[in-house]
Amino acid sequence: MSASADAPSFAALISEAAALIDACREEFLKIATAESCTGGLVAAILTEVPGSSDVFERGFVTYSNDAKTETLGVPADLIEAHGAVSKEVAEAMAAGALAKSLADIAVSITGVAGPGGSTENKPVGLVHLTATDRAGRLHHRELRTGDIGRSAIRRVSVAEAFKLLRDLAAQS
Repeated sequence: MSASADAPSFAALISEAAALIDACREEFLKIATAESCTGGLVAAILTEVPGSSDVFERGFVTYSNDAKTETLGVPADLIEAHGAVSKEVAEAMAAGALAKSLADIAVSITGVAGPGGSTENKPVGLVHLTATDRAGRLHHRELRTGDIGRSAIRRVSVAEAFKLLRDLAAQS
C-alpha cells in the first residue's frame, strides 16, 4: 500500500460492516473488539449500522500497555518480551476480549499508526490483528502498509479486521 488514497473510505467500511453484521446475525454470533491503534474505530463503524446491537456485544479500547494488562489480562511480561505491537500481544488481546465478554468471536488490533512511535524493527504502518472464537480457531494478519498516514493506516486496519471476522464467522 503506497498512498492513503488506497485506504477504504468510511462509506466503504460501513458497507463492509453491514455485510459482516448480516453474516454474524445469520449465524447467531456476537462480536467483541479489542483495539489499540484504531482507538475504537472498529466498534464505531460497526455501530454505524442500524441493528448492530444484534451482533456487536462490546468493545475494549486498550491504548496503553497498562490498559491491555488491566482490562484484557495481557501479561505484562508478554508485552515486555515482544512489545505491544506483536503477534503474541494481538493474540492475547483477542483472547482477553473473549474472556471478558459474552461474545462468540473477537478481533484485536495493535500497531504503529504514526507519525511517531516507530522503531527500526516496528515501523509506522506495522499492524498485528488477530481474530479468534470460542472453539479456539485463530486467524492472524500482519500488515505493513508503510507510512501512508495515520488515518489511512487505521482504515486499512479496520477493513482487515472485518475480513478476519468474516472468515471466522464463515467457519462457525
